[in-house]
Amino acid sequence: MKTIVQISLDFTSIPKALETARLAVRAGVDWLEAGTPLIISEGMNSIRALRAEFPGVPIVADLKAMDGGRLEAQLAAGAGATHVVVMERAHPETIKAMVQAAKDFGVKVMGDNLAAGDRVAAAKRLEDLGCDFIIHHIGYDERRGLAAMGEPYPSPLDQLREVVAAVKVPVQAVGGLSVEQAIRTPEFGARLVVLGAPLIHGEASDLEDQLRLICDRVHAWQH
Repeated sequence: MKTIVQISLDFTSIPKALETARLAVRAGVDWLEAGTPLIISEGMNSIRALRAEFPGVPIVADLKAMDGGRLEAQLAAGAGATHVVVMERAHPETIKAMVQAAKDFGVKVMGDNLAAGDRVAAAKRLEDLGCDFIIHHIGYDERRGLAAMGEPYPSPLDQLREVVAAVKVPVQAVGGLSVEQAIRTPEFGARLVVLGAPLIHGEASDLEDQLRLICDRVHAWQH
């Protein structure tokens, strides 16, 4: 697959999410993510607002589903999402229910290995259960907690090659990466590049220009 740039709209208001989404799409971003904070704050209306303004752009609904997989997938698909996220730590029946619902409603499932004891094995389980994409994820609270204790915390880059090698579906890596590290993830085999908090919560005055340069670099990437 070609390299893809996805931006995480981890805001708590629809107007701010739309403002950033507009400049991101102008800059060449391929996929928009309705981040978990946005969905918690604004619900399915956040996805509806993004779909209304960007009818042709893929939208990831970062539901982090742990139960009720079919209903969550149905609601997100009905609002206009093209991708939904389920957690590997959920019961296998939840993952299977979301996978089946995604087929029924025409969306794709991204399986997230956050908090798994063995993230490589977790990625493989997600693929075996039918997920279309893998999110290799080191969580914010995990990183924050270890840092507070003065201990080093893992990077998604640490096992990224192993995760990519373990599965046949596309992989993305998230959690604590700098912008430069995110841009480098295709070198590890993860061709879905996710831009999140380090970029969108920084200085916004030149964000569109930054995004355009990032998109040009990622889209130019070759094996």
